[in-house]
Amino acid sequence: MKSHLTAQSLTAYRSPPLSGQFSLPGDKSISHRALMFSAMAVGESKISGLLESDDVLATAAAMRAYGADVEHGDDGVWRVSGLGSGGFLEPDGPIDFGNAGTGVRLTMGIAAAHPFASTFIGDASLSGRPMGRVLEPLRRMGADVIARSGDRLPLSLRGGDPMAPITYRVPVASAQVKSAVLLAGLNIEGVTTVIEPVATRDHTERMLAGFGADLQTGTNADGETVIRLTGMPDLKPQTIVVPGDPSSAAFLIVAGLIVEGSDLTIENVLLNPARTGLLTTLQEMGADLAIANERLSGGEAIGDIRARHSALRGVTVPPERAPFMIDEYPVLAIAAAFAEGRTIMDGLAELRVKESDRLDAVARGLKANGVDCEEGAESLTVTGSLVPGGGTVATCLDHRIAMSFLVMGLAAANPVTIDDGAPIATSFPGFIDLMAGLGARIDGGAAAA
Repeated sequence: MKSHLTAQSLTAYRSPPLSGQFSLPGDKSISHRALMFSAMAVGESKISGLLESDDVLATAAAMRAYGADVEHGDDGVWRVSGLGSGGFLEPDGPIDFGNAGTGVRLTMGIAAAHPFASTFIGDASLSGRPMGRVLEPLRRMGADVIARSGDRLPLSLRGGDPMAPITYRVPVASAQVKSAVLLAGLNIEGVTTVIEPVATRDHTERMLAGFGADLQTGTNADGETVIRLTGMPDLKPQTIVVPGDPSSAAFLIVAGLIVEGSDLTIENVLLNPARTGLLTTLQEMGADLAIANERLSGGEAIGDIRARHSALRGVTVPPERAPFMIDEYPVLAIAAAFAEGRTIMDGLAELRVKESDRLDAVARGLKANGVDCEEGAESLTVTGSLVPGGGTVATCLDHRIAMSFLVMGLAAANPVTIDDGAPIATSFPGFIDLMAGLGARIDGGAAAA
């Protein structure tokens, strides 16, 4: 895994109009799952468009550590020869997930139902993030866990004998918790049930069904989403095409909206309804956004998004929308800084436990660049204006903080500097080169490209 011991500062300058038509790297959430589910199938799966970022490569390495044959072909296609849902082998040593929170939490679910020990480690950022929300239901299913105080990495986990299916109501909206429970349930006799009071992104359910799992999703009398998974299926290998990542597209979309004269088209972007909260919010703010060529691919909706410079206005974002755009709030805050009036964002408690305390990091970055904002326990209010810029932002080893404030610098009156661009590679390798090709002025990009 890459080390971030040597910081790579980057500076973004007010730029000319951005223009271009392009595709983005594959969706990170689907890329993680494609590797994992292929490793749990019996036979060879083929994956095209996989996001080859540090986070996803960590998951590929983890699947190899458990005995799956994972190869990247000269044709760009990844081939995974799986072991079956209960066929993982005991790894030789600790598995290093670097900064990959999704990778480690979902893999814990798989590992929990195997009768051997797995030890998980990560970088400083990942080691500071709480894992208790995932570990609590896995313990209830019978897994043994040895962890640092606060259930943080490094930690070791061993499947119980026997493991038992559970009915679990997710206390906080989290696709990672839901997915970890379902993945543990794959290797347990009986029916594992997950109840979601607030629905979250459903990539796990869609993809598991595509691999042949016996899974049903419905709604109970209280309007909650209920997912039932029958364990011990024979997952069948698949050919997967990973669509473009909407969370990565968000940075390009906001850049197109705030840089005067810009006109950008991003092709083949995932449009899963659980991932389009940012698009809805930006349209409410007056964004000139158009979606064309909508279609289905592998059970997921995709399309082309055109973003043109727009006069934005502040809005109140309903808190119930948060699960559908939780990763996009940092860059939404940048759009809000250039909007007329106040933008109020609430229901953001989840941002406190991401790669950094994103709520705090965003508020500090905005204030460092002359933007009026108010940070609450789980809210952020941004008053838009002409953005002075001129500040330096602490990224806190967080790729989304880094990219968000580089986008700010493209339209601010004065340059915006981030203290470290290296974390960008965890989700969007090539971001700097792509931005430069569209006309953005960012110094020091070679190290982070």
